[in-house]
Amino acid sequence: MLDGFARNRALAWAGWSFALAMMFFLIAPSLIVIPMSFSSSEYLEFPPRDFSMRWYEGFFGSLAWLQAARASLIAAVSTAVLSVPVGTLAAYAARLLPLRMKIVVGAFLLMPAIVPSILVAIGYFFVLAQINLIGTMTGLVLGHTALAIPVVFVIMSAAFATFDANHERAAESFGAGRLTIWKDVIIPQIKAPLFASALLAFVTSLDEVVVAMFISSGSNATLPKVMFSALRDRIDPTVAAISTMLLLIAMVAVVSLLKSGSKRADG
Repeated sequence: MLDGFARNRALAWAGWSFALAMMFFLIAPSLIVIPMSFSSSEYLEFPPRDFSMRWYEGFFGSLAWLQAARASLIAAVSTAVLSVPVGTLAAYAARLLPLRMKIVVGAFLLMPAIVPSILVAIGYFFVLAQINLIGTMTGLVLGHTALAIPVVFVIMSAAFATFDANHERAAESFGAGRLTIWKDVIIPQIKAPLFASALLAFVTSLDEVVVAMFISSGSNATLPKVMFSALRDRIDPTVAAISTMLLLIAMVAVVSLLKSGSKRADG
């Protein structure tokens, strides 16, 4: 028995070691930009020889960077506001469909996430060009919303899989209207998944670059697009500072998701 326990313990240590090694392999490239963002050099270098806040000051003192950040935030918030209701209602309706129809609908809604981003961007470009929305915030939000809906649909489909429909039926039997049922019965049961889907839709838009390269321009150019242009024209260390701030936003999002998940489990 002791030999068997020792073997199991060694296997557990091996599993944890492999998981930690893979986590370090995935995270390390992103973490390298943090010390690079505090470098005083005119070029990206690692490790930095001297430390400075000049690139953060350059970001907050640049009208072009701040304008791009403003466009990205507006697009991300608008994308979350649009994609969460659409994805949630789609997941709610899909759970009532027959299995084959549910698969077809799910595949259709997940198409933007399955098709390569460059093909999606080209398709959006030609569609939005027909209605004169290229270079507009409306066109950008519509493109990002189409990309965020699959994320919301997957999360909310999982949420509705454990949804207790008896409460909904009980509310209907007492004569409650649909708006009342959604407000007092359905939404309270899916608050954590709604928060998670909104957060991931926000991050999806904030981080997206391929569609933005085709659709956004001028004052509506997003931060990732301007960053890409800065790296293409010259190596601007301001990009490292911006990447560090975006990494911080992603970390806050992950922590928030973990907290919401733990609250839902405790509830």
